[in-house]
Amino acid sequence: MGIRDLFKTKQKSNDAKKSTPYYRIGGEEKVRALSNTFYDIMETDPLAKELLAIHPLPLQRIRYVFFLYLSLWLGGPDDYQKKFGHPRLRARHLPFSVTPELKAQWMYCMRKAMFKTVDDTALAQQLLEALDQLAEHMVNSK
Repeated sequence: MGIRDLFKTKQKSNDAKKSTPYYRIGGEEKVRALSNTFYDIMETDPLAKELLAIHPLPLQRIRYVFFLYLSLWLGGPDDYQKKFGHPRLRARHLPFSVTPELKAQWMYCMRKAMFKTVDDTALAQQLLEALDQLAEHMVNSK
């Protein structure tokens, strides 16, 4: 089950598209803000220093790729897939040792970014629950 399954609707297809989390949080501008805020927190918060250490610097490219992925994941444009193919997140993360501690740091940054940028707190909480499950799937070492 993907994030889109959480927000299925019986409305017309155009209306259904506009009811996805991508549009509900504010579209491109808000998703870009969420992505950038996430990385701003990762770069500046000492609680995320191990997470930052596994990311290639500078972060401009990964910020962009993450924005594209979040857009796709939230039900927005599929530019990520057009540029990079299927996300295959687990496979893309296998070269890295993703521990429960790194997952916790990732969720810490995302939680702070989500509540800073998404006005609808109920939606933010739903998204965080789905992201927590996704992040748990990325854990590949103890």
